[in-house]
Amino acid sequence: MKCPYCSDDETEVIDSRESRGNSIRRRRECASCGKRFTTYEKMESHVMVVKKDGTRELFNPEKLEKGIEKACEKRPVTVDTINEIIRRIELRAMDKKAGEIRSKEIGRMVVKELLKIDPVAYIRFTSVYNKFDSPKEFMEAASAANRQRHAKNAKGA
Repeated sequence: MKCPYCSDDETEVIDSRESRGNSIRRRRECASCGKRFTTYEKMESHVMVVKKDGTRELFNPEKLEKGIEKACEKRPVTVDTINEIIRRIELRAMDKKAGEIRSKEIGRMVVKELLKIDPVAYIRFTSVYNKFDSPKEFMEAASAANRQRHAKNAKGA
């Protein structure tokens, strides 16, 4: 790795840790000038997402992140929790033997994850994902979230 300050090739990794999504954050120090800098390594995904219309596109964790963040906006859901959801979904997608996953399947995974952590985020995402047209559909989603929360509370009691 070249030092961004002096362009020397001799740098040493002094710390590594997981970062957002499936990336690794590395803190480096230049052997020549002694300055420190940070690099990020991201695992590349070659999973194809099959859309409703049959078209295919490369799995994009950033696109998934935007949708989940929008559902969790102004909710008590941490960035770390969102990143963990994205990481789990991305790993499941990469686990597919055919190298592709349907967008509907990704949506179902997100719905399940959000149902576990925040009922409002779950309803927000579900209403867009399922294209709700009526208040009845919102009420059904709210009932499902309530049942999930009560089941979770009963287990903890």
